Amino acid sequence: QVQLVESGGGLVQPGGSLGLSCAASGFTFSSAWMYWLRQAPGKGLEWVSFISMGGQTTKYADSVKGRFTISRDNAKKTLYLQMEDLKSDDTAVYYCAKDKNGNVRGQGTQVTVSS
Repeated sequence: QVQLVESGGGLVQPGGSLGLSCAASGFTFSSAWMYWLRQAPGKGLEWVSFISMGGQTTKYADSVKGRFTISRDNAKKTLYLQMEDLKSDDTAVYYCAKDKNGNVRGQGTQVTVSS
């Protein structure tokens, strides 16, 4: 069955950096567009970024553009999200997903941006 396991979350100060990983299994990772989503406290699920099968196409939400970088390693079946210049508004549970609505997603990893 499809399994997505995120890791790398934690507590970071404003302006800091953090890298997330998502290990995928149970499907042909190299044939799937992949997504990062997040859910802030008391809010709904928000799309953050996506990447095409081969990694040539990426797109970002305006709120993270220029600060976050999505990438993938198809040989390792792993999706990444590098986050720079983190802000308190980035505090959320971050999920990797096979679809933009998050219907198939991992258990999430908590990112807390606070001084």
